[in-house]
Amino acid sequence: MIRMSRAVAVAALVTMGMFGGTAFADSDPGPDPGPGPALGFGFPKWLLDESQSKITVVGTGSQSAVPDVMRLDAGVEVRRPTAGAAFADARTAAAKLTQALLAAGIQAKDLRTNDLSLGPEYSTYPTVSDYRAAQGVEAVVRDIASADKVIDAVAAVGEEARLNGISFEVSNNRGVLRAARDAAFRDAAARAVQYARLAGRELGPVLTISEEETSSPPIRFAAAAPVDSTSISPGQQALSVQVRVVYELF
Repeated sequence: MIRMSRAVAVAALVTMGMFGGTAFADSDPGPDPGPGPALGFGFPKWLLDESQSKITVVGTGSQSAVPDVMRLDAGVEVRRPTAGAAFADARTAAAKLTQALLAAGIQAKDLRTNDLSLGPEYSTYPTVSDYRAAQGVEAVVRDIASADKVIDAVAAVGEEARLNGISFEVSNNRGVLRAARDAAFRDAAARAVQYARLAGRELGPVLTISEEETSSPPIRFAAAAPVDSTSISPGQQALSVQVRVVYELF
């Protein structure tokens, strides 16, 4: 007479065969294994692992746009025999620089102090040769067509003026990012279809989506001297998006 435990074991083996396992109808199931950890019939743990019916892919999309804003990193720097003289003259030169930028069309709200320093300079340590004082300012140029005018205004401040660099950015990037997301999702879907086909499976619905923006850093150029009126060009800036998509597999 066949015990109930043997019938249950055979049914479990047949079920395993439906999932791709191999069932041996004439094999001896051996002693009753008792209740399994999850289903109660000793099923292999991998049958219960949800990751076996999912696929995770990462898609990348990129979209380029012409920057419409320039950020100018400028400042002043002086060296004097005493710390007080250096600091006072640097402050005076910084005020002159601010007035020059305002006269060139930069709005006060688009000016920001980004550096203020004072320290000794050594000929042979610990002998102090002079004191160096500096003050920096970041100016947002919203009309790139006036970029050369702004740069020339900084250079005209005098020998204390410093041009440390410029960068470009897209002020309103929502439309650009939307297009990048579309491209990223299409890329993820294409990858998922390919992997499902290679695995001999069918792609199911989307289970989860998560996004990580990977925008390119602002394009930055060094500038140390006045430039020709036609030398400032924003070029193009690429904004990238990565999307992680989890699909069900059948």
